[in-house]
Amino acid sequence: MALHCGSFCFTSVASNPLGSVKFSHPIVKASLFPSPFCPPNVRLNAKGKAKAIPGDGRSETEELPLVVCFGEMLIDFVPTVSGLSLADAPAFKKAPGGAPANVAVGIARLGGSSAFIGKVGEDEFGYMLADILKENNVNNQGMRFDPGARTALAFVTLRSDGEREFMFYRNPSADMLLQEDELDLDLIRKAKIFHYGSISLITKPCKSAHIAAAKAAKDAGVFLSYDPNLRLPLWPSADSAREGILSIWDTADIIKISEEEISFLTNGENPYDDAVVRKLFHPNLKLLLVTEGSEGCRYYTKEFSGKVKGMKVDAVDTTGAGDAFVAGILSQLATDLSLLQKEEQLRDSLKFANACGALTVTERGAIPALPTKETVLNALLEPVL
Repeated sequence: MALHCGSFCFTSVASNPLGSVKFSHPIVKASLFPSPFCPPNVRLNAKGKAKAIPGDGRSETEELPLVVCFGEMLIDFVPTVSGLSLADAPAFKKAPGGAPANVAVGIARLGGSSAFIGKVGEDEFGYMLADILKENNVNNQGMRFDPGARTALAFVTLRSDGEREFMFYRNPSADMLLQEDELDLDLIRKAKIFHYGSISLITKPCKSAHIAAAKAAKDAGVFLSYDPNLRLPLWPSADSAREGILSIWDTADIIKISEEEISFLTNGENPYDDAVVRKLFHPNLKLLLVTEGSEGCRYYTKEFSGKVKGMKVDAVDTTGAGDAFVAGILSQLATDLSLLQKEEQLRDSLKFANACGALTVTERGAIPALPTKETVLNALLEPVL
């Protein structure tokens, strides 16, 4: 399967200050990528409706539950050598990225049905990303192309421990320019789960499109999933980031956050204190998940809470680990939302999600490293040494 990855050498990356790349962008209607297609284990019937293939436990006429992911898709440039600064990196490997897109591909890799809604540039990178979604069985009919802005780029430094630092080029990038009238509302309303982050809330018009999309989903009875995915360098200030992330907090049915994000949102309070975490549990929330990297995750519902241990692996690149975790749990919930009331079954699903995240850090890049369902299940069956 082609993943369009390659190595690129840059001679003066460090001489370009963050934000030095600017694009003029007339207000234009983006073009529509014309290639919807089937998710895995699905055929189209005569009317173009998805039908599950026999053998997956579903009837011939039952459609796979759809997860629609909204937000940014971009190109990550990852150093080929870990532990070096951007200036010292000898070369970079390009890889498709962007948290919502990563989740969409992750769900499809796990055998689920997913779609992506967002905007890229009408450029080589934009069309490459659309092709990657198609090759990975993600419905891309909600993707739009902007002829006046480029596809976003992110240079990602990998420390020796596999953790990341980011430098973004998006002033503005196409993902920031998605407009409300470009939304595929029919696709959104068909979803079982609508998933999004907070980066799409930073600037208009994408912020307005995000709010309209989430409202359309909520009004249609779609389950809302939120991963803030804090990227402070993209926000005007820490205060604006905190305000923006919390502005849509109370509408989500499931929220996934990290330890660092808890500290940020609570102004430095202890992220390991359950009382602190419970402050973030709004009245309509069904599930709050706290990821702890290799240590696993914590879960909180109105009725119960607990912790599920993680899977120990040798980390090469943590890019996309949280997105793989989200894909893992959403792939389970899309099939059966009643898991939210069944603690033991929920814990099993979180073990699966933890394994998804762990396996992703064993390779470089986000989308190239996302595991298949078979890989995850095999890893879960391996004895713990």
